[in-house]
Amino acid sequence: MICEPDETDLDIHIPAVMLPQDAGASMEKMLMKNSSVSVQLYSPRRPLVDLAEAFLWLMAVATILCASYWSAWSVREASIEQDKLLKDASHDFSSTKDIGTKGVVDINTTSAVLFVVVASCFLIIIYKLMSSWFVELLVVLFAIGGAEGLQTCLVALLSRWFKRTAESFIKVPFFGAVSYLTLSVSPFCIAFAVVWAVYRNAPFAWIGQDVLGIALILTVLQIVCVPNLKVGTVLLSCAFLYDIFWVFLSKSLFHESVMIVVAGADKSGEDGIPMLLKIPRMFDPWGGYSIIGFGDILLPGLLVAFSLRYDWLANKSLRAGYFLWAMFAYGFGLLITYVALNLMDGHGQPALLYIVPFTLGTFLALGRKRGDLKILWTRGEPERVCPHVQLQPTQESNLEK
Repeated sequence: MICEPDETDLDIHIPAVMLPQDAGASMEKMLMKNSSVSVQLYSPRRPLVDLAEAFLWLMAVATILCASYWSAWSVREASIEQDKLLKDASHDFSSTKDIGTKGVVDINTTSAVLFVVVASCFLIIIYKLMSSWFVELLVVLFAIGGAEGLQTCLVALLSRWFKRTAESFIKVPFFGAVSYLTLSVSPFCIAFAVVWAVYRNAPFAWIGQDVLGIALILTVLQIVCVPNLKVGTVLLSCAFLYDIFWVFLSKSLFHESVMIVVAGADKSGEDGIPMLLKIPRMFDPWGGYSIIGFGDILLPGLLVAFSLRYDWLANKSLRAGYFLWAMFAYGFGLLITYVALNLMDGHGQPALLYIVPFTLGTFLALGRKRGDLKILWTRGEPERVCPHVQLQPTQESNLEK
């Protein structure tokens, strides 16, 4: 058919059919062999809710739950150690000092803002350099981080049963003193990450990706801490704006949603970047995965973990504390995210748009109602007087006043 120049009013009916990649490859092979091919078209309806979303919700909530208890337990252990030191040398101290945990990094408001700025720059770099080789680079980096996270989790778990092995060290070149337990666990973690990287396009590879991802998230939430509610508010507020901009507003600058393109790795032809948890849809005839980004678990998880640390240091019960309500708020916010995702016919939604108002709003409202907002906002931990410190008579009289 020949079209005249500038001719636009044409009545052309050419059916276009979209096939899965494996089905298209099979059809191409059959056509190359001059085999007869018959195609039957149908349009099945997608289920309103897939069971994969429920499992993904449980996975995210359970990850934050475990990370919060691990972080709070580490702070409690550090508090006990500090009390022992103060008891042994109480004459050198007049008051307790801030509780610190070895290897824990407390972020501040400046680093919270810079984190979102750096994350935005990194997102643009991924978007602009999105190609197969760049995705492979991200896979290597994720495998290294996942192996390290899996090793940290296994060592922390197994040290309860193999305490002597965990406390025995050997010097290793380039790494210094390393426990025998770490040396025993490391080969398994490295092998697990390598096997996943090699077979990451296999149908079962999502299991390995989720295991490495959860281990990495648990490790980060144990190492990085929010010291007070002020820092948590700044961090989540910036992340709230970050998620909205790169999912919705970036279309005005890049003509497409940068976050959705990067999450799906549409420009690379690969199966998506590895920095997310995913579960295959179980009852969706169109297939695909239900996914959640690391940031949707990590950033709210920092605030939830802070709430449990505060509850334990303040000796608050589960009901009278903040952790139970923060966990409930996060779970409900994530649930609303999936509801919105289904109402929008599967179009990508910024999860933090729904999670942050519920989680942060609940924390702020409860803190104000209970009169703890000032301490939560500034100190981030209740004031304690060490029982081992012997106060002078003048100090005791000042305290009574």
